[in-house]
Amino acid sequence: MALSIQPSHADRLLLHPVTPRLAPMVCFALLTASCALASFALACATPFAAFAVVAAAMLPLRPALLVVTGSWLVNQTIGFGALHYPVDGSTVAWGFAIGAAALLSTAISSAVLRMLPQGRTPLAVTLVAAYAAYELALLAATPFLGGEGAFTAVIVTCLGLTSAAWLVGLVAACEIVRLLDPFGRKGAMSA
Repeated sequence: MALSIQPSHADRLLLHPVTPRLAPMVCFALLTASCALASFALACATPFAAFAVVAAAMLPLRPALLVVTGSWLVNQTIGFGALHYPVDGSTVAWGFAIGAAALLSTAISSAVLRMLPQGRTPLAVTLVAAYAAYELALLAATPFLGGEGAFTAVIVTCLGLTSAAWLVGLVAACEIVRLLDPFGRKGAMSA
Protein backbone atom coordinates (compact mmCIF):
# COMPACT_ATOMS: atom_id res chain seq x y z
CA MET A 1 0.00 0.00 0.00
CA ALA A 2 1.58 3.25 -1.14
CA LEU A 3 1.19 6.23 1.12
CA SER A 4 0.70 9.71 -0.25
CA ILE A 5 2.61 12.06 2.00
CA GLN A 6 1.90 15.68 1.25
CA PRO A 7 4.33 18.42 2.20
CA SER A 8 3.37 20.49 5.23
CA HIS A 9 2.49 23.51 3.09
CA ALA A 10 -0.28 21.50 1.40
CA ASP A 11 -2.43 21.81 4.53
CA ARG A 12 -2.83 25.56 4.06
CA LEU A 13 -3.43 25.54 0.30
CA LEU A 14 -7.05 26.07 -0.66
CA LEU A 15 -7.11 24.78 -4.23
CA HIS A 16 -6.20 21.14 -4.85
CA PRO A 17 -7.17 20.32 -8.43
CA VAL A 18 -4.29 17.85 -8.78
CA THR A 19 -1.66 16.17 -6.63
CA PRO A 20 0.92 18.52 -5.09
CA ARG A 21 3.57 17.10 -7.42
CA LEU A 22 1.63 18.28 -10.51
CA ALA A 23 0.27 21.50 -9.02
CA PRO A 24 3.03 23.83 -10.32
CA MET A 25 2.65 22.53 -13.88
CA VAL A 26 -1.15 22.67 -13.82
CA CYS A 27 -1.17 26.12 -12.22
CA PHE A 28 1.33 27.38 -14.81
CA ALA A 29 -0.75 25.95 -17.68
CA LEU A 30 -3.99 27.36 -16.25
CA LEU A 31 -2.63 30.83 -15.61
CA THR A 32 -0.63 31.21 -18.80
CA ALA A 33 -3.60 30.08 -20.90
CA SER A 34 -5.85 32.44 -18.94
CA CYS A 35 -3.31 35.22 -19.29
CA ALA A 36 -3.12 34.72 -23.04
CA LEU A 37 -6.91 34.89 -23.28
CA ALA A 38 -7.09 37.93 -21.01
CA SER A 39 -4.23 39.66 -22.82
CA PHE A 40 -6.03 39.43 -26.15
CA ALA A 41 -9.44 40.25 -24.67
CA LEU A 42 -8.45 42.93 -22.15
CA ALA A 43 -4.95 44.07 -23.28
CA CYS A 44 -3.69 46.22 -20.38
CA ALA A 45 -6.39 45.06 -17.98
CA THR A 46 -5.10 41.53 -17.40
CA PRO A 47 -6.41 40.40 -13.99
CA PHE A 48 -3.07 39.73 -12.31
CA ALA A 49 -4.57 40.05 -8.82
CA ALA A 50 -6.87 37.10 -9.56
CA PHE A 51 -3.94 35.16 -11.00
CA ALA A 52 -1.93 35.94 -7.86
CA VAL A 53 -4.68 34.61 -5.59
CA VAL A 54 -5.03 31.37 -7.55
CA ALA A 55 -1.27 30.82 -7.62
CA ALA A 56 -1.01 31.48 -3.86
CA ALA A 57 -3.99 29.19 -3.17
CA MET A 58 -2.44 26.33 -5.17
CA LEU A 59 1.28 26.70 -4.48
CA PRO A 60 3.84 27.70 -1.88
CA LEU A 61 5.19 31.23 -2.31
CA ARG A 62 8.29 30.59 -4.44
CA PRO A 63 6.53 28.47 -7.12
CA ALA A 64 3.57 30.89 -7.04
CA LEU A 65 5.93 33.78 -7.79
CA LEU A 66 7.48 31.82 -10.66
CA VAL A 67 4.08 30.98 -12.14
CA VAL A 68 2.90 34.59 -11.94
CA THR A 69 6.17 35.71 -13.53
CA GLY A 70 5.50 33.27 -16.36
CA SER A 71 2.00 34.69 -16.79
CA TRP A 72 3.41 38.22 -16.86
CA LEU A 73 5.94 37.18 -19.52
CA VAL A 74 3.12 35.73 -21.64
CA ASN A 75 1.23 39.01 -21.23
CA GLN A 76 4.22 41.10 -22.26
CA THR A 77 5.06 38.84 -25.21
CA ILE A 78 1.50 39.10 -26.50
CA GLY A 79 1.40 42.84 -25.85
CA PHE A 80 4.61 43.70 -27.62
CA GLY A 81 4.53 40.90 -30.20
CA ALA A 82 0.90 40.47 -31.23
CA LEU A 83 -0.82 43.64 -30.03
CA HIS A 84 2.06 45.87 -31.12
CA TYR A 85 2.49 47.91 -27.96
CA PRO A 86 4.87 50.76 -28.73
CA VAL A 87 8.44 49.86 -27.87
CA ASP A 88 9.40 52.98 -25.95
CA GLY A 89 10.77 53.68 -22.49
CA SER A 90 7.41 54.47 -20.91
CA THR A 91 5.63 51.37 -22.19
CA VAL A 92 8.51 49.08 -21.22
CA ALA A 93 8.69 50.71 -17.77
CA TRP A 94 4.94 50.23 -17.30
CA GLY A 95 5.40 46.57 -18.26
CA PHE A 96 7.96 46.14 -15.49
CA ALA A 97 5.74 48.06 -13.05
CA ILE A 98 2.87 45.69 -13.86
CA GLY A 99 5.18 42.71 -13.30
CA ALA A 100 6.37 44.06 -9.96
CA ALA A 101 2.77 44.77 -8.91
CA ALA A 102 1.75 41.22 -9.89
CA LEU A 103 4.57 39.76 -7.79
CA LEU A 104 3.70 41.99 -4.83
CA SER A 105 0.09 40.89 -5.19
CA THR A 106 1.21 37.25 -5.13
CA ALA A 107 3.29 37.74 -1.98
CA ILE A 108 0.36 39.54 -0.29
CA SER A 109 -2.00 36.75 -1.35
CA SER A 110 0.27 34.12 0.13
CA ALA A 111 0.60 36.03 3.41
CA VAL A 112 -3.15 36.65 3.70
CA LEU A 113 -4.00 33.02 2.96
CA ARG A 114 -1.61 31.88 5.71
CA MET A 115 -3.40 34.13 8.22
CA LEU A 116 -7.00 33.25 7.33
CA PRO A 117 -8.92 30.06 8.18
CA GLN A 118 -9.61 27.46 5.48
CA GLY A 119 -12.67 27.74 3.21
CA ARG A 120 -13.76 29.68 0.14
CA THR A 121 -14.35 33.02 1.91
CA PRO A 122 -10.59 33.57 2.35
CA LEU A 123 -10.26 33.66 -1.44
CA ALA A 124 -12.58 36.67 -1.61
CA VAL A 125 -10.78 38.43 1.25
CA THR A 126 -7.44 37.58 -0.33
CA LEU A 127 -8.56 39.02 -3.67
CA VAL A 128 -9.45 42.32 -1.99
CA ALA A 129 -5.98 42.48 -0.40
CA ALA A 130 -4.22 41.37 -3.59
CA TYR A 131 -6.12 43.82 -5.76
CA ALA A 132 -5.46 46.68 -3.33
CA ALA A 133 -1.74 45.87 -3.31
CA TYR A 134 -1.69 45.60 -7.10
CA GLU A 135 -3.46 48.92 -7.67
CA LEU A 136 -1.46 50.75 -5.00
CA ALA A 137 1.80 49.51 -6.53
CA LEU A 138 0.70 50.77 -9.93
CA LEU A 139 -0.50 54.06 -8.45
CA ALA A 140 2.91 54.46 -6.81
CA ALA A 141 4.50 54.31 -10.27
CA THR A 142 2.40 57.15 -11.71
CA PRO A 143 4.58 60.02 -10.44
CA PHE A 144 7.42 58.53 -12.50
CA LEU A 145 5.53 57.05 -15.46
CA GLY A 146 2.35 59.12 -15.74
CA GLY A 147 -1.11 57.66 -16.21
CA GLU A 148 -2.87 59.07 -13.16
CA GLY A 149 -6.08 59.31 -15.22
CA ALA A 150 -6.40 55.52 -15.20
CA PHE A 151 -7.06 55.54 -11.45
CA THR A 152 -10.59 56.90 -11.35
CA ALA A 153 -13.08 55.19 -9.05
CA VAL A 154 -15.04 53.88 -12.03
CA ILE A 155 -12.00 52.33 -13.72
CA VAL A 156 -10.57 50.84 -10.52
CA THR A 157 -13.98 49.40 -9.58
CA CYS A 158 -14.53 47.96 -13.06
CA LEU A 159 -11.10 46.32 -13.04
CA GLY A 160 -11.72 44.99 -9.53
CA LEU A 161 -14.98 43.41 -10.64
CA THR A 162 -13.21 41.96 -13.67
CA SER A 163 -10.61 40.42 -11.35
CA ALA A 164 -13.40 38.98 -9.18
CA ALA A 165 -15.07 37.42 -12.22
CA TRP A 166 -11.77 35.92 -13.34
CA LEU A 167 -11.16 34.53 -9.86
CA VAL A 168 -14.55 32.82 -9.90
CA GLY A 169 -13.79 31.36 -13.32
CA LEU A 170 -10.32 30.17 -12.32
CA VAL A 171 -11.60 28.55 -9.13
CA ALA A 172 -14.34 26.88 -11.17
CA ALA A 173 -11.72 25.60 -13.62
CA CYS A 174 -9.71 24.17 -10.72
CA GLU A 175 -12.79 22.45 -9.33
CA ILE A 176 -13.66 20.99 -12.74
CA VAL A 177 -10.13 19.61 -13.08
CA ARG A 178 -10.38 18.16 -9.57
CA LEU A 179 -13.72 16.50 -10.35
CA LEU A 180 -12.70 15.17 -13.76
CA ASP A 181 -9.42 13.89 -12.32
CA PRO A 182 -7.56 13.82 -15.68
CA PHE A 183 -4.23 13.01 -14.02
CA GLY A 184 -5.50 10.03 -12.01
CA ARG A 185 -5.36 11.65 -8.59
CA LYS A 186 -8.09 9.47 -7.08
CA GLY A 187 -6.50 6.28 -8.40
CA ALA A 188 -3.05 7.30 -7.13
CA MET A 189 -4.40 8.18 -3.69
CA SER A 190 -6.28 4.89 -3.24
CA ALA A 191 -3.41 2.69 -4.45
